Amino acid sequence: MPEKLGRDLDPAAVRAWCALALDALGREREEIDAINVYPVADGDTGTNLYLTVEAARQAVEALFAAGGHGGGGADGDGRGGAAPAPADTVRALAHGALVGARGNSGTILAQLLRGMADVLAHGCDGAHLARALSTASAAARQAVAHPVEGTILSVAEAAARAAGEAGRDLRDVARAAYDGARAALDATPGQLDVLARAGVVDAGGRGLVAVLGALVEALSGEAPAPVPRARRASPLLPAAGAPGGDCAASGPAYEVIYLLEAGDDAVARLRARLDALGDSLVVVGGDGLWNVHVHVDDAGAAVEAGVEAGRPYRIRVTHFAADAARAAAAEAGGSPAEPAQRAVVAVVPGEGLAGLCAEVGATTVLALPGRPPASGELLDAIRRAHAREVVLLPNSAELRHTAAAAAERARAEGVRVALIPTRAAVQGIAALAVHEPGRRFDEDVVAMTAAAGATRYGELAVAEHRSFTSAGVCQAGDVLGLIDGDVAVIGQDLAETAQGVLDRMLSGGGELVTLVLAADAPPALAARLERHVRQRYLAVDTCVHHGGRQHAPLLIGVE
Repeated sequence: MPEKLGRDLDPAAVRAWCALALDALGREREEIDAINVYPVADGDTGTNLYLTVEAARQAVEALFAAGGHGGGGADGDGRGGAAPAPADTVRALAHGALVGARGNSGTILAQLLRGMADVLAHGCDGAHLARALSTASAAARQAVAHPVEGTILSVAEAAARAAGEAGRDLRDVARAAYDGARAALDATPGQLDVLARAGVVDAGGRGLVAVLGALVEALSGEAPAPVPRARRASPLLPAAGAPGGDCAASGPAYEVIYLLEAGDDAVARLRARLDALGDSLVVVGGDGLWNVHVHVDDAGAAVEAGVEAGRPYRIRVTHFAADAARAAAAEAGGSPAEPAQRAVVAVVPGEGLAGLCAEVGATTVLALPGRPPASGELLDAIRRAHAREVVLLPNSAELRHTAAAAAERARAEGVRVALIPTRAAVQGIAALAVHEPGRRFDEDVVAMTAAAGATRYGELAVAEHRSFTSAGVCQAGDVLGLIDGDVAVIGQDLAETAQGVLDRMLSGGGELVTLVLAADAPPALAARLERHVRQRYLAVDTCVHHGGRQHAPLLIGVE
């Protein structure tokens, strides 16, 4: 238990707050997941909040490990050396939460922490904390497209109001905020019918109370009385999608989340466009970096809106159908949802393939040019898959080590993970085509590995500058045809180069050609290539997929 840390929310206290909040959410994660009913019982609010605070803590720990920026005195471990400056510490906390935010509740919590940091960077006494909570509450409401009472927003507002009436002592302000949040949490069923019908309080608000309780403990050394354990939500009909929860199984089909580098004006236009596309819209951040969360039926349109606004990355697309089915089965049985026996996690280069893979039950991670997913994102996807056994398809040679690190971390958490070293998305498609969850895990992995290994892969690219390749010298603007990662054909016309690549790949035989076209590929390209294969290779079938926005205009697979 930490000692009392003085009259200010200094860097050591912020560090302790992060650690205690993560511990609290770790203990209560399953309980919070179990009461997550708004807008539908998808059971991941506790997990999302935990991952958000985990990212915040990692950012603060990284700052301490770096030796601080302008502070002085002993560090938080008492080993000596420079401690971070208070302003740097709270900003690191907010930035970590922003880039690591998960789900609606996690995204809103990130905005609350950012709003607090904007004030606490200028002072960390009781008056500043009260003002910080008020600023945070207002910022969070502004970030949500359609605020709803009875959610984490109501709990945050009540905490801020109570803190403002508590005087100037830092511990008194923190305790008042916690007590106000507790009272507001108890009142949420009376504000939101879906909570009353399920017999639970709001899950996001429950998580915020845990975070504020950790703040009280960090400042006083004494943990407040724990919130009574909640029972699992009663079975109920899914509610309409809206902010405050983490899924909308009865509404839009996909959850889309990404970080975005963009200016304020572009983000304002983005908000309007996404609000028209779907619901549960939350956009948080500022100073050029934003975290965007929305539920939509057209995942590609949501990503394209981000592309028009700025530079989206760490894009995650989740299909709700599988999760909703598991939740419905759990409610029918009256017990918590059990992990699925087996799941597949696949990295894909475009939102079109993300939708295709999600339709067959795979959890997807979207990769953009120059923005490969980190191991933490792959680990997050493995966790979201919620299965005892997971097949991981990195679909890129560059992600081999990243995927291996994520698999190792997941195994440490008790998940059985098989990493199939797919080097291209078309190999992943081939593996998914033979995936059978009903057979033994080892047999399934062997079959998927064999299918991927029997698939040669090619792609087209446009040369950005003059360079030497394995097929000769290319000039800027030339069309490059790559086979198994090496340049095999250099041409000037996209279709002619693609035909040359197909002829080389089919010279050794083949039964099926898979074509994945980018959104900006010529409209007639697929038909021309299908006709070419049909006329020259009578026994070969062709399958066409639309990949949406992807790094290559055309991906080719030959099985």
